[in-house]
Amino acid sequence: MAWYLLRKRQPYDRILGHMAKVCAITNKSSQVVGGYSNSVRATKYNPIPATRKYANLQKKRVFVPELNKTIVITVSTRGLKTIQKNGAYSTLKKAGLVK
Repeated sequence: MAWYLLRKRQPYDRILGHMAKVCAITNKSSQVVGGYSNSVRATKYNPIPATRKYANLQKKRVFVPELNKTIVITVSTRGLKTIQKNGAYSTLKKAGLVK
């Protein structure tokens, strides 16, 4: 196993973007998908290779009125909806990005 997978993730990694392609709010990352289609399952001929699907991540500046600060985070679109629904401060606090 690679050393960077064994390393404990720190909250500042998600703020500064050191760990690429991971949502700071929902921890969404990539998934390996694919395999056999239903027609291939019947014959086991010419299988489809596995591919990697990435989360829809955006780098966004989020203003937190309680702190009077703007924070730049890498967040998925579902994370943006969570921020819109629950508020910036409570969402970022629950994710461990602010104190």
